[in-house]
This record gives sequence, structure tokens and C-alpha cells, in this order.
Amino acid sequence: MDVRLNDKLIMKKPHPCGNNEFLVTRIGMDFKIKCTKCSHEVMVPRKKVEKNIKQIIREE
Repeated sequence: MDVRLNDKLIMKKPHPCGNNEFLVTRIGMDFKIKCTKCSHEVMVPRKKVEKNIKQIIREE
């Protein structure tokens, strides 16, 4: 899956704050994603993130 830095990810399951849009701030074996509503940052394994992505919004 082609995920790049600063992409916005629409996830299948929402964050506890109710938002399902996250910003990618780090890529590697783990992704560091940041909730766009409450700014909470989470490190999540790549496999789990790629499985739960609904849509990728890329700003060119």
C-alpha cells in the first residue's frame, strides 16, 4: 500500500474522540498517526494500519 508522510487516512474504526481521520507523521515498521480532531498521537504496527484504512487523502 502506498502511504506517504502527511497523507490523511480515513480509518474504518473511529478514535475514541469520535473522529476517523488521521495524519501520518512517521513511516517505518510502525506508523505514527495523529488524530486530526484531538491531536493525540499513536504508534501502530504497519500491518494493522494498512488493514484498517478506508481511504487515503493525498494533498499534492
